[in-house]
Amino acid sequence: MTKSLGDIDVLHFDVETIRADFPILHQQVNGQPLVYLDNAATTQKPNAVIDAISDYYRNDNSNVHRGAHALADRSTVKFEAAREKVAQFLNAPAAKQIIWTRGTTESINLVAASWGKTNLQPGDRILVSAMEHHSNIVPWQLIAQTTGAKVEPIAVDANGNINMLAFDAMLDAHVKMVAVGHVSNAMGTINPIEKIITLAHAVGARVLIDGAQAVSHWAVDVQKLNCDFYVFSAHKLFGPTGLGVLYGKEDLLNAMSPYQGGGEMIETVSFAGTTFNQLPYKFEAGTPDIAGAIGLGAAIDYLNSIDRTAAAAHEQALLNYAEEKARATAGLKLVGTAAHKTSVMSFLLEGAHPADVGVLLDKQGIAVRTGNHCAQPIMDQYGIPGTVRASFSFYNTFAEVDRLFAAIEKAKTFLL
Repeated sequence: MTKSLGDIDVLHFDVETIRADFPILHQQVNGQPLVYLDNAATTQKPNAVIDAISDYYRNDNSNVHRGAHALADRSTVKFEAAREKVAQFLNAPAAKQIIWTRGTTESINLVAASWGKTNLQPGDRILVSAMEHHSNIVPWQLIAQTTGAKVEPIAVDANGNINMLAFDAMLDAHVKMVAVGHVSNAMGTINPIEKIITLAHAVGARVLIDGAQAVSHWAVDVQKLNCDFYVFSAHKLFGPTGLGVLYGKEDLLNAMSPYQGGGEMIETVSFAGTTFNQLPYKFEAGTPDIAGAIGLGAAIDYLNSIDRTAAAAHEQALLNYAEEKARATAGLKLVGTAAHKTSVMSFLLEGAHPADVGVLLDKQGIAVRTGNHCAQPIMDQYGIPGTVRASFSFYNTFAEVDRLFAAIEKAKTFLL
């Protein structure tokens, strides 16, 4: 069964069955059925994830690795099984290369602080794209201040594409790190990270990929990419908040010093000196987010249970349909028109501030994000205060896109 949307043919995707798995979607906001279009900020959680977290606290709650009792054993097995699931999800060579953090932000800070401390010196250069999230800019600025290195932006054009000719021209032996997003959170641009990684490695630079906006849309293979580090957050992958993932090449992680000190990350402690644990525990000081890891494992199981190819096609069709309607809407300007995008549509309404548009959409039950999306440098480059961002997931529907544009038309009557 196909649905024709202009020149788009959409393979049948049973979105209603999928939506039944997400309890939060079935509510009213301001007297209207909720249309949740803020998936780039955080994705909603299926029952399987909610149940896994609840089951842990109801039946297994205990600290991991250290207890000599049944609850500790069960918690440890589930906790480490989740690490194995993430390793398989990313096609990492080994589970010990998966480090638990509090989120993408902490993962980047860990690499910047630990790797940067011993690998950066005055005259070294760190390249980040001009459309990066603040969390992939500020940690590099902080370590640059400490080491004497310099952070430099890679040019981005008016459509939201990295200027690859400019990037290539920037590369030399002084470039030690290239840190770029797999996908722009502000505009949805899918960056050519395979080429970026190859070019950076050719001059001896390491590469960190911020995958926070990518992992929910398609499978990621870190071995095929050959990136040095890959990071993402559980809450953007239908899992819980407060948990992140850092993948790193084993030799680099082994050479890096611990990021924080405390329990779990040590081998022996005395006042004469301390020795540190092996990977991955060297970077996991203190009691970890055990429930979060178990929840992320359940989210990965859930994703593996659905047809992700069909889900991705559905998301792309939603984006195509929405952008087709956007181009036909008077006074609406799309921001970010790269040829290769995920399901993110950023836009402005002529004569209206994005925040005002967001408030009026919320009054009609439409949840979107407004502002600079923690990507202020690219907004400054474009000379705009921010955008309205509608971001779609596989549980969204074409009817919800129609509701969005009906709400935009109503908002225009108040604003323009």
